[in-house]
Amino acid sequence: MPSAGTTKAEPRSGAGVPIRSSRGLLPDARRVLWAKSLRAFGDGYVAILLPVHLSRLGYDAFGVGLISTISLLGSALLTFALGLVAYRILRRRALLAASLLMAATGLGFAGIEAFWPLLVIAFVGTLNPSGGDVSVFLPLEHTVLSHVVADDDRTAAFARYSFAGAFFGALGALSVGMVDWLAPVVAPGTISAVLFGLYGLLGVLTFLLYRHLSPQVEAGTDNPPAPLGPSRGIVYCLAALFSVDAFGGGLVINALLTIWLSEQFGIGVATIGAIFFVTSLCSAVSYFAAVPLAKRFGLINTMVFTHLPSSGFLILTAFAPTIWTAFGLLILRSLLSQMDVPTRSSYVMAVVRPEERPAAASVTAVPRSLASAVAPLLSGWLLTVSPFGWPLVLAGALKAAYDLTLLWQFSAIKPPEER
Repeated sequence: MPSAGTTKAEPRSGAGVPIRSSRGLLPDARRVLWAKSLRAFGDGYVAILLPVHLSRLGYDAFGVGLISTISLLGSALLTFALGLVAYRILRRRALLAASLLMAATGLGFAGIEAFWPLLVIAFVGTLNPSGGDVSVFLPLEHTVLSHVVADDDRTAAFARYSFAGAFFGALGALSVGMVDWLAPVVAPGTISAVLFGLYGLLGVLTFLLYRHLSPQVEAGTDNPPAPLGPSRGIVYCLAALFSVDAFGGGLVINALLTIWLSEQFGIGVATIGAIFFVTSLCSAVSYFAAVPLAKRFGLINTMVFTHLPSSGFLILTAFAPTIWTAFGLLILRSLLSQMDVPTRSSYVMAVVRPEERPAAASVTAVPRSLASAVAPLLSGWLLTVSPFGWPLVLAGALKAAYDLTLLWQFSAIKPPEER
């Protein structure tokens, strides 16, 4: 097993002076949080709107799964390409380009209905059918945050980042109820076009936020970005494990879970949106609980012993006899399943050298995106051949296996603040 090989270092600016104290967030970090919030709101409703929109156009669960797979695959390949050149390009410039791509994606889905053009837009764009964040923004924003916060504040900063995503994603999921509310007076196609257009507008607003990032978000001259070196082994091992977890998560993305809930219990879009709103809020609260737990028990222990029981709740959801039972199990799962998100991000940034962080963020994100890209196609097929929640059972089993392997492989490798 490779060792961490890192030293505890204070983030520094290009002039070699500290750019972050332990009190409060710098404006650059706040801009990242606001941009994350805007994108999460769009992702929250698009994940539910997508299957509704495609069903209206006449496409079945397999078609939804195919577009979801192609979308996640495109994000994975774009993130992989970024990882190859991340140490050569400016972070601000890359974030601006990604924001424009988000704007173009929304406009494309707002104006096009033919399946194959939509498939192309899904592949090259930033559409996110999972409800979580699997886009090219993720490694870039992780790198910026880890660069402008001190080691002791890193996990708390990622908790705020994850909370912003979950909370505004929940609001987005709740807002999709307007599809049902406005259906009697507005054509469904018009509502979909407006909401996809709003997604494009959110991309424009994200662009405006990132225009004002300061030069401090770029790497300093003391630690210029570099490809993976001493940390290569540990990053590759983490990436392989994360891909197993992501494949399990890809089986139960919100777009396909929407179909299962609708067919299993006969509920409408507004009800499903409300369910995702509540579960996302539970996840949002849990992010902050992860911070004291990580300080007390360590990052790896917090990741494993909160995530493992959530996998059991996911499996039990497949056997729920009523919507209220399923809702309760999904709430229990959401209270625990996402505590590993800020801790996982913090752990990756902690156990590599500062100059390797852009490459490490991309390398660990790409296998996750690729694995989650393949899974919706399988999940969509399973839902077409059986009404039972086989995707939930398979997802829970894979996630439990990931948890146990992570504990076995990495419990002895400590981040700087735990040594």
